[in-house]
Amino acid sequence: MSEILDDMDSRPGSTTSLLRTVLGIYLRELGGWIAVSHLLELMEALDVPGPRTRTALVRVKKKSLLVPETRDRVAGYALVDDAVPMLERGDRRIYHPRNMGPESKWCAVSFSIPEENRHLRHQLRRRLHWIGCGTVSPALWICPAYLAGEVEEILDDLGIREHSTLFIAERPLVAGSLQAAVASWWDLDALRAHHEEFLQQHRADALVGADEPVTAREAFSVYIRSIDSWRIIPYLDPGLPAELLSADWPGDESNALQWRLRERFSALSTDYVAEVTGIPLLDPARDASPAFTVTE
Repeated sequence: MSEILDDMDSRPGSTTSLLRTVLGIYLRELGGWIAVSHLLELMEALDVPGPRTRTALVRVKKKSLLVPETRDRVAGYALVDDAVPMLERGDRRIYHPRNMGPESKWCAVSFSIPEENRHLRHQLRRRLHWIGCGTVSPALWICPAYLAGEVEEILDDLGIREHSTLFIAERPLVAGSLQAAVASWWDLDALRAHHEEFLQQHRADALVGADEPVTAREAFSVYIRSIDSWRIIPYLDPGLPAELLSADWPGDESNALQWRLRERFSALSTDYVAEVTGIPLLDPARDASPAFTVTE
């Protein structure tokens, strides 16, 4: 689970973040290995020069995502096996976002960690935040019930499962309105800002190629940059029920925009990667959901 935090720590739009996005989408489809020369060419399509890509590769290696590996006398990088589950979780978040319905269940996470392990409390709270949990109190967090499995993975990874209890509930009962409580448990202003920034940055991208055909290289650049900007949103936004959010909540609009960008550019982007590497590929987003899946 620590790899997820490392992924979030890369600022969207930075060379390291763009590199991780390219690797996260395509490296498994390429058989888990890519030649250095091909990776440099892909990054050049994102206007990233070779020296900056090589510097970013050093950072990515330190995060235990890649290892250098030479095949048939060709220098390249291979995906670390332990990174695959993290990438698979990212696929689910990006391509199959979930949203709570009116009758969806909630999960409350209670923990009491001994003082001698207080550093684990900090790690736990940080990780719960990064998967979209809200804070009821310092030792009581809340999230949609469909995130309970990810919560348990975090607890197991930190070795504190015995100090924690998960409760699955129909609907929290609060003194005032549940909508007001949700607004205190999550930083909705920050979530709104993420959605609105994505919309502002990428609305124009949906019009690329409207007047003349877009090349596979151009589609690759548009698509990678859109995913790179989007990928933290479905981690931080848990998909709260529409009834508990303001009427002008931008989540559905940003999700719809990301879907349109995937629909228009993902296959062409995959074609470009296949062209550069010489390896026929299936589009990783071929089974992506067209909208939030409402989960009961």
